[in-house]
Amino acid sequence: MADEPRDPLFDGSENDPGEEFRDMLRDFLAGNSELDPSQLASAAGLPADPDLVKQLIGQLQQALQNSGDGINWSLAQEQATALAARSAVAATPAEVSALEQALHVASLWLDEATDIASLTSEPTLLTRAGWAEATMPVWTQLAEPVADSIATALTRVLEEQAPEELGSMLGDAGRVMRNVGGTLFAMQLGQVVGQLAQEVVSGGDVGIPLLDGEQRQAALVPQNVEGFARGLEVPVEEVRLYLAVRELAHARLFRHAKWLRLQLLTQVTDYARGIHIDTSPLEDLAADFDPTNPEALREALTSGKLIPPKSDEQLAALRRLETMLALIEGWVDVVTAQATSRLPKSDAIAESVRRRRAAGGPAESAFASLVGLELRPRRLREAAAMWQAVTDAVGADARDALWAHPDIIPGDADIDDPTLLVARLTGGEPVQDDVDRALQDLLDDTTGERPHEE
Repeated sequence: MADEPRDPLFDGSENDPGEEFRDMLRDFLAGNSELDPSQLASAAGLPADPDLVKQLIGQLQQALQNSGDGINWSLAQEQATALAARSAVAATPAEVSALEQALHVASLWLDEATDIASLTSEPTLLTRAGWAEATMPVWTQLAEPVADSIATALTRVLEEQAPEELGSMLGDAGRVMRNVGGTLFAMQLGQVVGQLAQEVVSGGDVGIPLLDGEQRQAALVPQNVEGFARGLEVPVEEVRLYLAVRELAHARLFRHAKWLRLQLLTQVTDYARGIHIDTSPLEDLAADFDPTNPEALREALTSGKLIPPKSDEQLAALRRLETMLALIEGWVDVVTAQATSRLPKSDAIAESVRRRRAAGGPAESAFASLVGLELRPRRLREAAAMWQAVTDAVGADARDALWAHPDIIPGDADIDDPTLLVARLTGGEPVQDDVDRALQDLLDDTTGERPHEE
């Protein structure tokens, strides 16, 4: 009988450890091992579903054979759209029609609250799967720096941990590990985005501009709008109108301030590129890895343990990002409140939206663990109060003019004390109360004597 052809990447004796390593992986993926493939699917954060397990195993088999070492992000999109499409009943034609009408009315109301121009394309109504597909390019842009760092760290740990006799095969083994690790990471990201698709109500719901291109500037997810409305003791018609106004305001702002989208995404990606992977958990995993307990692999990749504490530079970058997110959300809050003043329950809806935004959801928390970044405006209420003070003092036109250039956008100090910003805009002095005047008298006193008490 002729000998079976050997893998050309592994030349050597019958006891070649490289061949044994490859055979072990092949046996596992073929189901010929003690480890149940569904356990690895669980480790990747996937539901215990036979179709998803089969998909994961097929993708890992392709990763073993792939000659490249890049991350196949199409896996993330496939995973996200599949999960998003599996859940809940689609919105009814009546619900879709009602939301279309709400968007039309919302645009008219918004014209009364801001002179920022209307959108150049009609808002889109997306299914959950459609939202996942439309937003995935931005999610991969945010996740790619961390995914590359993890892949590099896996390869480095492999090189440091491998015995000398495996030196000749490290190049290929490193590629295999990068491909397998990249496959798991991509599918985990798909899981996160698929879960987010079940929670978000619009394109701008997470604060950053996830929709790209002039043809899709604003979007609502009817299924989730209806779901959000059912959780409130508010007429559904009011909820539709409020959320429509809020989404259009968010989209109008990003279209008006041409620089804003690029600056915000650049801040996010610069922060992500500053993340360095802590290899010690990977080293411990490599030394003590139990193939019958893949939960350790999931814990290492999704718990955030691989991402060490933030550096001073990262903390400063994070503060700048959180300030910008708060400025955006605060402006949207103020403009939406003005535009929806006709709604009897607008304040109650606004408070529910703020609480939901501040708390985040399970999928947002999973993204924070996976990428090491929370996209949450921590100073939202203070920023909204600042924008309201500016509106009261100088009107909507002067308020919105502050978005004309990044050099004149308010900062942390303005959020802390809006009176200084108002003074600059009005060309006057900030209004002082009795305490301010008394303090100023002390500072202006050149005699060194304290004022006499009456």
